[in-house]
Amino acid sequence: MAIRRALISVSDKTGIVEFARELAAAGVQIISTGGTHSLLEKEGIPVIGISEVTGFPEIMDGRVKTLHPAVHSGLLAVRDNEEHQKAIRELGLDYIDLVVVNLYPFAATIAKPDVTYEDAIENIDIGGPTMLRSAAKNHAFVTVVVDAADYAGVLEEIKQDGDTTLDTRKRLAAKVFRHTGAYDALIGDYLSKLGGDPLPERYTVTYEKVQDLRYGENPHQRAAFYRRPLAEAGNITTAEQLHGKELSYNNINDANAALAIVKEFSEPAVVAVKHMNPCGVGVGSDIHQAYQKAYAADPTSIFGGIVAANRTIGADTASLLSEIFLEIVLAPDFTPEALEILSRKKNIRLLQTGELAAAEGRKSDWVLTSVAGGMVVQESDVHTIAEADLKVVTERQPTAEELKQLLFGWKVVKHVKSNAILLAKDDMTVGVGAGQMNRVGAARIAVEQAGDKAKGAILASDAFFPMGDTVELAAAAGITAIIQPGGSIKDEESIKVANEHGIAMVFTDVRHFKH
Repeated sequence: MAIRRALISVSDKTGIVEFARELAAAGVQIISTGGTHSLLEKEGIPVIGISEVTGFPEIMDGRVKTLHPAVHSGLLAVRDNEEHQKAIRELGLDYIDLVVVNLYPFAATIAKPDVTYEDAIENIDIGGPTMLRSAAKNHAFVTVVVDAADYAGVLEEIKQDGDTTLDTRKRLAAKVFRHTGAYDALIGDYLSKLGGDPLPERYTVTYEKVQDLRYGENPHQRAAFYRRPLAEAGNITTAEQLHGKELSYNNINDANAALAIVKEFSEPAVVAVKHMNPCGVGVGSDIHQAYQKAYAADPTSIFGGIVAANRTIGADTASLLSEIFLEIVLAPDFTPEALEILSRKKNIRLLQTGELAAAEGRKSDWVLTSVAGGMVVQESDVHTIAEADLKVVTERQPTAEELKQLLFGWKVVKHVKSNAILLAKDDMTVGVGAGQMNRVGAARIAVEQAGDKAKGAILASDAFFPMGDTVELAAAAGITAIIQPGGSIKDEESIKVANEHGIAMVFTDVRHFKH
């Protein structure tokens, strides 16, 4: 069955003139609407207006033009059904064999910082999705194209056989329903948020594929990387890869974790991450000093890790980075000299993130975690504290330097897998205990890693102490100040032990579990 008539109506006109010209040359009659009709006519391509088909004018500023039986009968008629054929003949209608439609730019519209509610609503396409769905439903007979990337393949089949194959039509129909589903999901999400209902009775999300991955966490697992439409800049999904082999599943997760931590700081900071946990974090007067501190925090674990900086990386820092094996380096930018130095290493991945907003400037987002048969949704943990939020619960007040380190430690420990204990001194981490089944176990790991550096350090805990044993361990290691949420029924026991050893302890009244 040859393709004789095509209906073309596109908002994104990329490649449409060339495609339509080739269709016309192949003897296909082209029907079109509004701006697409004007463009094709201007380019000298034979085209008839939709009103010539429907016998009805486009009305209401184009809101009503294709919602007509003459259009949808031509799309939905089953070609080998005698009743359908009879209706087409008796009503003087004709089949439409090819539909080429893409939709009003709703996503681009709501991405504008000054978008109005009225503009957003006006960019909800009605006729386009309806035509796409009609054509896709009847893909046994109708070819439907929603993506300019498919123009060439469709043209090749038409030139060769006069029609597309059923396999092609099935593939294109599936693409249409994915496309219209994603379009509706974005509209639903926008209106739900406007209505103050971010967790509705049906949670529908849509993501766009960034790339296929070689495998997932392990070689036997399939995986792909997706990006949410309208994702904010300064994230792993929007970073530009400047050098190195393609990212893996684990790379992406680790890089995301590194960026989340480095965004906690407004001052120059560098974070080294291994298996989703920070192994070294440093803050300095510049990024070079910050990296030196992050490296010194754990020179062993940083090997093969991911490093993120919140300032441009220059040649001096790049020279140090190039001395060890690293999987990824992320930064807002790299100087040309730094890029040249690091690019000498064939496999290192260099990601340019653009400017990173510090924690104070971040908005809460929604985090989706899959479980067998479903998912749980929660707000992202963007909570921050200031010195004024701290409650001193011990006899000794922390010194100004201890307060500074306590706040530093608190910014980092919230990103360590629970149970989490972190030691810090001189604007750098010196010990990290992550993911243990009990809190004192995490403390032992952190203290052992710190060694002599534990003396005079502070200790940060992501959740309260269930008993005083962690404080006893801290005292034995020479730790001088502790920050923790408080809220345990045995808080008084921990406070008593801290007082006995002259340790200053502050409560935040905020927990940062990270599973």
